[in-house]
Amino acid sequence: MKTIIENDQSAQNNSIHDVVISGAGPVGLFLACELAMAKCSVLILEKAAHPDSPLKQLPFGIRGLSVPTIEALYRRDLLKELELHKRVKNPHKTSTPVQGTPRQAGHFAGIPFFEDNIDTSQWKYRLSSSTDTSLISEMEELEKVLNRRAASLGVEIRHGLAITGFHQTVDGVTVQSGDQSFQSKWLVGCDGSRSAVRKAGGFEFTGTEPEFTGYTTQLDIADPEKLSPGRNVTSTGMYMQSQPGYVLIQDFDAGAFHNSGKPITLEHLQEVLRRVSNTDVTIKTLHLATTWTDRARQATNYRNGRVFLAGDAAHIHSPLGGQGLNLGLGDAMNLGWKLAAAIQNRAPKGLLDSYQTERHPIGVQVLDWSRAQVAIMKPDPAARALHAIVRNLIATRDGATYFAGRVWGINTHYMLSSDHPLTGHSVPNFEFKDNTTIGEFMRDGLGILLDFEENASLKTLAKEYTNQIKYISGSVKEQLALSAVLIRPDGIIAWATDKSQEDYSDLQEAAARWFIADPVIMS
Repeated sequence: MKTIIENDQSAQNNSIHDVVISGAGPVGLFLACELAMAKCSVLILEKAAHPDSPLKQLPFGIRGLSVPTIEALYRRDLLKELELHKRVKNPHKTSTPVQGTPRQAGHFAGIPFFEDNIDTSQWKYRLSSSTDTSLISEMEELEKVLNRRAASLGVEIRHGLAITGFHQTVDGVTVQSGDQSFQSKWLVGCDGSRSAVRKAGGFEFTGTEPEFTGYTTQLDIADPEKLSPGRNVTSTGMYMQSQPGYVLIQDFDAGAFHNSGKPITLEHLQEVLRRVSNTDVTIKTLHLATTWTDRARQATNYRNGRVFLAGDAAHIHSPLGGQGLNLGLGDAMNLGWKLAAAIQNRAPKGLLDSYQTERHPIGVQVLDWSRAQVAIMKPDPAARALHAIVRNLIATRDGATYFAGRVWGINTHYMLSSDHPLTGHSVPNFEFKDNTTIGEFMRDGLGILLDFEENASLKTLAKEYTNQIKYISGSVKEQLALSAVLIRPDGIIAWATDKSQEDYSDLQEAAARWFIADPVIMS
């Protein structure tokens, strides 16, 4: 990877890249890694002159990684490089828990659910060898890990270059940054909620307007004892003090201050904090502050010709629960192998369109999940009534299990046509007799035909796709009554059977849906 700080805006760029990605955040970096792993040439243009930001180092920069994200990182051998989750189990813990106290496993609108109330037996396809259900990481740490992987794969990143426009033809895209231009076959906007690619491409971005302005702050307080630790819902909003000096605030002003463009002054922040906390707390020094809202919008289409959107460029919502990062990384995992296949002329008809049909509904679900949280957090009687009902539901075993399945992403799947219930779901992390797992075989980004019964017909079929599908056979410790599964490069099961059979026409159809058979070479 070449990291270049651009000063000379008159430079010419004559080389043609397979893909130009706008944005060097986690989504853009992960997508670049997926493409480069498949031998595609990738250029990332990042408008920030330098990759570091003080806001990324705030405790609120810590993000919970969901099951699909954890599995994706594990399958690409990146999970072991994340160190924070090995040191810290609960970043928002404000005191040492009393022995025997239930361990909080997550929350919905601030309402906690606990590990000992979750019925994991309801998730019958999660194995003892499965990855963790949730982990934490810092945005800064995750970006560094992905930057290192991008470097090892030859991805080129240029900082200080904001995309100002583009022009696409049937053959490629010319990307403009000031008076510089770059040639590529495809362009992907991973450039955040204010995406220049989305705006320049005329993508429709629809949704709902905000209910509140959120504040993420680092400050010194003269009388910190006046603020209670943890999350505090009041009659006028919410504030959370994860540790001294770091305060998050929700002010239900319909997003008025965030949209005003006014600077965040100490005086303004003190007025908001006093009103929301119902105290006369005094701020001595304001070090850092940023605002955000619960505006929820989504691009109606994630593709326009040779231009795609991913991450916050395709969908924005409240950061409550930290699901935005996970949603964006899921976009990258889904799009990467499909776009690489198209670049290398091995994409079946409709493969690129499946990015929209698979990821857009997942985005709808997450945006509605975010809206539902905001709806019961509003400081009014109706919201408080709903809040009480949801709290009672979460306190039940089935309720806690349902919310954990949603928050952790265990229930996330694609609606693929098949008779087997596992189709469209993430492949269980089958463990072989030698203690290796199926996830370890997915580091090269190829598809896998996993055969538990060493069926000669399956091995023969896999040979038709030698460059795209690996054939793996062997006994596993927990077979789940399956006899064989076809796994896409992103870890999604494209076909599964629990029967030993002679007619594999349904498998052949599934393979042809996602892969192109190797050409027959005539002797």
